[in-house]
Amino acid sequence: MHILLVEDDALLGDGVQAGLEVHGFSVAWVPNAGAAEAALAGAAFDLVVLDLGLPDRDGLSLLRQWRRQGRDEPVLVLTARDGIAHRVAGLNAGADDYLEKPFDLDELVARVHALLRRAEGRAAPLVEYGRLRFDPARQQVWLDQREMALTRRERALLQALLGARGRVLTADDLADRVYGWTESVESNALAVHIHSLRRKFGEGLIETVRGEGYRLGTPP
Repeated sequence: MHILLVEDDALLGDGVQAGLEVHGFSVAWVPNAGAAEAALAGAAFDLVVLDLGLPDRDGLSLLRQWRRQGRDEPVLVLTARDGIAHRVAGLNAGADDYLEKPFDLDELVARVHALLRRAEGRAAPLVEYGRLRFDPARQQVWLDQREMALTRRERALLQALLGARGRVLTADDLADRVYGWTESVESNALAVHIHSLRRKFGEGLIETVRGEGYRLGTPP
């Protein structure tokens, strides 16, 4: 899944980005509010991790603006501002969850998974599609009772399609979720991963919608 991380502290931002990517997320890290607005205008994100103490604008003000504009991405607020009043202000501004610094990376990852489950309209930790089962937290995939060996890119692609629940995703949407911003992508790379998933789970798993993109097809 594609996450926007808005954090001005270089050491913390680098650590959070690396930690989330280890758990299978594609992460775009920006250091200020202006860059965050540009990122949201140019790409689709499944969730935003937002620091409140940004150098060019207060994070709560930015969050309120997003909600007034109708942006509905789940937002997890990270902040050094402690106390109930600050947590209440963040939630009332439109945050979906709130985590105080310093925090444990495992807790951050668990909260991100919980928010994504809620956004996808499911409560169970496992995603099931026919005989296929996917555990986003552990990044494990099974077909019946057999664990499947997938590359990190294949898991990211599968997770994006499962999360879309039948909606068509463009090739650019999928590339954002699979590769992020910082990696160069060869022109046929996405097609290679799609072919590999079809080979492992059946040709009908991923349906090509001509001129539009891809979506889940026949369950295995």
